[in-house]
Amino acid sequence: MAGMGSYLKKHTEALVKDVGIEPACALTGKSKATLGRYYSDNAEHADRFMPIDAVAELEKAAGYPHVTAALAELRGVELSFHDGRPNAPRSGGVNSDVIALSQRFAMLMAEYQQSMEDGRITVNEAKRLLRETTMLQQVLIDMKLNLEEESG
Repeated sequence: MAGMGSYLKKHTEALVKDVGIEPACALTGKSKATLGRYYSDNAEHADRFMPIDAVAELEKAAGYPHVTAALAELRGVELSFHDGRPNAPRSGGVNSDVIALSQRFAMLMAEYQQSMEDGRITVNEAKRLLRETTMLQQVLIDMKLNLEEESG
């Protein structure tokens, strides 16, 4: 735990510094001292970590999801970061998501069709297919978030 704890604390500090200490205090309702304890490497604070709701608030305001990325790396998971904010207010709902999903799938299939004209997929074609697959995945994530929002 010591190595993992230290790693998480470094990323917690990066998150707080990304947002700024004063804005971080305002967003989380925590004092500077409390935030400092969350990333302190002093032995007395070794078992103290930032609550997940505070991490979520700060990552919403940050330029990068520092703690989420660190947790993913520790688990061996790779994240894909894009500038869109899935936790920002969404418009259109599930109907718009279904339309976007069918459009993205059609674009993926068109890219695949074009790639397979000569019977093989080149590196550049594979990159384009990967990009379309990632965009399709993002539409599915947005759709999932909208469904969760509408059901609960």
